[in-house]
Amino acid sequence: MPANDLDALAAGLFKTFARFEYALKAAEFHKGEGAAEANWRTFAESVAASFEEPASEEFAQAIAYMLANPPKKQIVEGGVLGWSASAPQTDLQSDRVLIYVRRVRNNLFHGGKFNGRWFEPQRSAVLLQHSLTILSACLAASPAVSEAYHNEP
Repeated sequence: MPANDLDALAAGLFKTFARFEYALKAAEFHKGEGAAEANWRTFAESVAASFEEPASEEFAQAIAYMLANPPKKQIVEGGVLGWSASAPQTDLQSDRVLIYVRRVRNNLFHGGKFNGRWFEPQRSAVLLQHSLTILSACLAASPAVSEAYHNEP
């Protein structure tokens, strides 16, 4: 995949993710008083059924890919940057998949997958596309979050 296409996918994920996280907080999926933080676990619980019985083949494929080929977490070990395949400690499939979507975003935002050139461009493209598919399916599964996402503040 050409770098320009990956750049466009990454920009799309950043924009979608930012709007989505705002929508979570606006739809009261937040951690309460104080700093405005999205409560992804509570949201994952609310859409868990949609992950068990995906509404589309595209969503089912995105879930299956993320679970079979999860994004790694960037770590520092012995003073050297590396990657950890650590599985999230959760009992809920929707939570695990949404943690992986956040990892994709974090790896991009914090420079784990891009330092002027794309690392593993083919895999990066698949992870970006599946992350967008998952967020889109989550909007369809949550009317309150969808309303906040699509309405201007």
